[in-house]
Amino acid sequence: MNLLLAEVAQATQRLADAGVPSPRFDAEELAAFVHGVKRGELHLVADADFDARYWEAVARREAREPLQHITGRAFFRYLELQVGPGVFVPRPETESVVGWAIDAVRAMDVVEPLIVDLCTGSGAIALALAQEVPRSRVHAVELDETALGWARKNTEGSRVTLHHGDALTALPELDGQVDLVVSNPPYIPLTEWEYVAPEARDHDPQLALFSGEDGLDTIRGIERTAHRLLRPGGVVVIEHADTQGGQVPWIFTEERGWADAADHPDLNNRPRFATARKAMP
Repeated sequence: MNLLLAEVAQATQRLADAGVPSPRFDAEELAAFVHGVKRGELHLVADADFDARYWEAVARREAREPLQHITGRAFFRYLELQVGPGVFVPRPETESVVGWAIDAVRAMDVVEPLIVDLCTGSGAIALALAQEVPRSRVHAVELDETALGWARKNTEGSRVTLHHGDALTALPELDGQVDLVVSNPPYIPLTEWEYVAPEARDHDPQLALFSGEDGLDTIRGIERTAHRLLRPGGVVVIEHADTQGGQVPWIFTEERGWADAADHPDLNNRPRFATARKAMP
C-alpha cells in the first residue's frame, strides 16, 4: 500500500467517526481531487507526491461541509456541474425523476418538445433533459440570484434558456404550449429542521429546502403553474420527500383538471416523485 492509500484509510475512519454517510467514497474522492487523478488511480500516486492539503480537505468534510463544495463539482447523470455555497447540490435521487421525464417526453413523439424546469438551482435537471432529449427546447427558472449565478455557469453554451423569476408566476408567454413541466422544489416541512442532515441544513440555501408547515406549499403553487403552462395531454413531474408519497398525488386532482396522478419510487424503492397529465378539454 502506498502512502496515499494509507492516508485514505485513516481519513475514512475519521469521516466515519464524524457521521459522514459515505466515508470511504468521500475520502477517496477528496484524495483524487487534491492529487488531480481519478479515484481508480490513487495507487499510482508516488509517496513523494503526497499533498498534505489532503488533510485540510478531510477536516472540512469532517465538519460536514458538503463534499461537492470542497471539490467545486457535482456529478449528475452524464453531467459534471459547478456547485458551491448558495446553490442546492443535486442528489442522486433526482436522477430517477429525470429518467422518468425523459421517457415521458420520448413517448410523446413530439419533434421538438417544449420543457420547463421550475426551481432549477444549479441547472442540473434542465441540462440533463437538453442533453438527453437532443431536439428539446428547455427553459429553466430560478428565483434566487446566487443560485442563478451557478446555473448561468453551468448552462453557458447549452441549449437551456435561463430565466430569473418565481416558479409560481413564471413564463406566462408559454401558457398552454409546454409538453413537460419538471421540478425539484423545496419540500421539507419547517418542523423537520432539526432532523435535516448538516450538509443540507447548514450549507444548502434555505429557499431550496423548506416550504411551509407541511413542506407542500411550493408544490401546491407549482401545481397551478404547471396547469397554466401545459398543453392538454402535457405532463408534470415533481420531486417530493419519501414521507410525502401519499400526499402529493392528491394535489393533482381531477377537479383541478388533472388525470393519471401517480407516485413513483426512487432507486431505493422509496416514494420520490409524483406525475400527472393535464386532462383533455
